[in-house]
Amino acid sequence: MEVTTEKSFHIAINAHLLSGRVGYRSAGVHQYIYHLLRHLGKSGDSLRYTVMLGESALPPDVTLAVLRSRWPTGRAAVRVAWEQLVQPWALRRIGADLVHGPVFVVPLLAPCPAVVTIHDLSFIRFPHLFRPANRLYLTTLTWLSARRARRLIAVSEHAAAESVRLLGISRERIDVVYHGVDPAFRPLPADEVAAFRQRWGLPERFLLFVGTLEPRKNLVRLVEAFSRVRDDRVGLVLAGGKGWLYDELFAKVEALGLSGQVIFPGYVMGEELPLWYNAATLLAYPSVYEGFGLPVLEAQACGTPVLTSNLSSLPEAAGDAAVMVDPYDVEALAAGLNRLLMDRSLRDELRVRGLAHAGQFTWSRTAQETVRVYRRALSEGDKV
Repeated sequence: MEVTTEKSFHIAINAHLLSGRVGYRSAGVHQYIYHLLRHLGKSGDSLRYTVMLGESALPPDVTLAVLRSRWPTGRAAVRVAWEQLVQPWALRRIGADLVHGPVFVVPLLAPCPAVVTIHDLSFIRFPHLFRPANRLYLTTLTWLSARRARRLIAVSEHAAAESVRLLGISRERIDVVYHGVDPAFRPLPADEVAAFRQRWGLPERFLLFVGTLEPRKNLVRLVEAFSRVRDDRVGLVLAGGKGWLYDELFAKVEALGLSGQVIFPGYVMGEELPLWYNAATLLAYPSVYEGFGLPVLEAQACGTPVLTSNLSSLPEAAGDAAVMVDPYDVEALAAGLNRLLMDRSLRDELRVRGLAHAGQFTWSRTAQETVRVYRRALSEGDKV
């Protein structure tokens, strides 16, 4: 009887953007890297992994091997230099068969095949919303990395289409792998939620936004729409770390006399986030551009009704379980908010739909589909 064994390929993953510090860098891509690392290797995929890490500690529930750099890659310029100058040498030293750049960039001189994840291309679509140096780095290195990589992972069909249109990449080289929702996001007991609301001094009814405070989240228009909400007992919570170009947002709150109704709790720690969703009357997420839109699914998984944008990837994230509006139309935003606040039966319907929709997205599935991309890249020759 012939016995065949599958080769245990060695996959290196650049996790230098895994952040243990509180702030906007702790959100978004950090969550993607963390959940991916947490679930890789758990499905008996027979691959061997090395996590390439900088100053941050690997979370205790991630059991993969680590290769730590002595370079202070928490500083952006140092990280960029490490990625392109040191990482190729490190990959050769550990004998990696493939490297995964989970945030836009791979080492251009890597001695092995590469996979890169494209989250969104907002720095190309909305260049005026980014600092010049950051925009130049992202645009240049993402364009070059997309050509260097054997396969691209897009986090939505919209991100895949953007990669074709803006990076000139063939659709055949792109795999769509959606994010997952952590089981911590679920409906919580009413008394626990009431105690949380009391601890924070929150109003009985409030609209919640979760995400980095930066221009493409469309928060200035959200504040303008909130000023048209008919019930002045309703509050607005804008939860997230300060990103960039956020001064206009704070000025708008002041100009509209809403300082007493708008709450800025700052970056919300992961363990508290399900409580914020559960305590909210609804999630308002009117971003004009997203690669995926994970807060929409997290809110749905908590049984919280959602109002979101009808643009970019957000219809994919929301499914049929949200009210969707034109994010550039303040009146449409206000009408959507008022409709959800006044219509209890609509909120109940969206709660049921949202729970069913969010249940389809798991991080274990994300990891399994990512492994399939690794194997596909390893089995292919170089394609441009």
